[in-house]
Amino acid sequence: LAYSIMGIKDKSRVMMVQFHQSYSYEDFIMGFRPTENGFELKRGTFYNFCKDAEIDSDNAYFFIIDEINRGNLSKILGELFMLLENDKRGIKLQLLYSDEKFSVPENIYIIGTMNTADRSLALIDYALRRRFSFFTMKPAFENAMFRQYLSELKNPNLDSLVRQVQELNKEIVQDTSLGEGFCIGHSYFCGYDACGNDLVKQIIEYDLLPILAEYWYDEPGEAEKWTKTLRNVLKVLSG
Repeated sequence: LAYSIMGIKDKSRVMMVQFHQSYSYEDFIMGFRPTENGFELKRGTFYNFCKDAEIDSDNAYFFIIDEINRGNLSKILGELFMLLENDKRGIKLQLLYSDEKFSVPENIYIIGTMNTADRSLALIDYALRRRFSFFTMKPAFENAMFRQYLSELKNPNLDSLVRQVQELNKEIVQDTSLGEGFCIGHSYFCGYDACGNDLVKQIIEYDLLPILAEYWYDEPGEAEKWTKTLRNVLKVLSG
């Protein structure tokens, strides 16, 4: 997405980090870190990225945060809750660990990714949500490039499995305890130069069925129904 907006593949203008429970303001902006002789003030990844973008103000810079909802956002972002807003770009604010005043340049764009299907995580709170636009990435089974990819693999069993997963997704969407965010994505079927029946079986047994067992932990009958359906793909076309 970043390269598409840029119109060029310039890695120097893109940085990616992944949030997690141990990620902190000190990692993101700045903080004191231990050294051989005590502690030293270290600048974080986003701080340094902003400074690079300031120098090259004519070009767009993209900071990508993977798993944005896995981190403690209030702890990580600090002053950035305000500085990220469109109408606050360029406005300087006093930083926590230094006398320096800091601002987020107008030419920085932040892309955050998140998986809403993980029950152990909270969704982004409204304070941060209103600072982002949201786009839902849905399974792309009907995408022309994906359909072309399937046709090149030339495996009827894989084609049949994809059709069954599309039917499975319809049931997942209708399940009130699951919903659209739990649909099985197309990535389970991507990245192969060739696909034999052994690979189809592997996708079923080790990728799809464990997910269904987790989804319907309290409804074993539903999980068993779809286990038989997916396993039957190979039996029907190979029998």
